[in-house]
Amino acid sequence: MSAPTPAGAPRSTGLRLSAFGQPSPALLARADRGYARFLAVQAPAADTGDHDQYDDAAGAR
Repeated sequence: MSAPTPAGAPRSTGLRLSAFGQPSPALLARADRGYARFLAVQAPAADTGDHDQYDDAAGAR
């Protein structure tokens, strides 16, 4: 049988707290890299080159 715990002492089970629901530092770093790659993607150029419908219509006259 163990001795009773004094009323003012904190209770401890000796177990580490679970990290459930908290992302790991490695997971956060991976997400940061993916978001940076997402932001780095450039939009396609507005110039359509030789496939512009207005250029084709002007050449058909």
